[in-house]
Amino acid sequence: MSDIKKVQRAKKGNHKAFQELIEKEKVKLYKMAYMYMKNEEDALEVFQETVYKSFISIKNLKDERYFATWLTRILINTALDLIKKKSRVIPIDREALESKVNPYIAPEKDPDLLQEVMKLEEKYKTVLILRFYRDYTIKQIADFLEYPEGTVKTNIHRGVNLLREKLKEECVNE
Repeated sequence: MSDIKKVQRAKKGNHKAFQELIEKEKVKLYKMAYMYMKNEEDALEVFQETVYKSFISIKNLKDERYFATWLTRILINTALDLIKKKSRVIPIDREALESKVNPYIAPEKDPDLLQEVMKLEEKYKTVLILRFYRDYTIKQIADFLEYPEGTVKTNIHRGVNLLREKLKEECVNE
């Protein structure tokens, strides 16, 4: 059965169809949550909250074709909300939490690069993650974030340049 049909069934209250849709997206969602939260516990919290929010509001999804995009948007907003909430609290032993090796992040991805991406401002981090880790097109990112395409291109360009400069500095200093 196609995903569009599953989404339609889920919107009508079919819990099994919703579960199948989440099952298909769960690894991608968790990876993205982990990239934002940088630790397993918070990533799982964001993932769980995303599933809950999407379950109670799936009837509000306007276009079934964009289920994955809609779900990703919920996840990003949930992650940003949790980051804001946690920024008011002083973290305890943050380095120990971040040093955990996560089995869901592929080891072939450059950890130094990912670490530098995560240090960028939210506007750069979000577009770079969507573009290079989720393989969204410029248009998809613009639609998703409700930004003009030019703004998305600019943020990607500036984010890449910031990363290039930061990594160049590290190479020179080594």
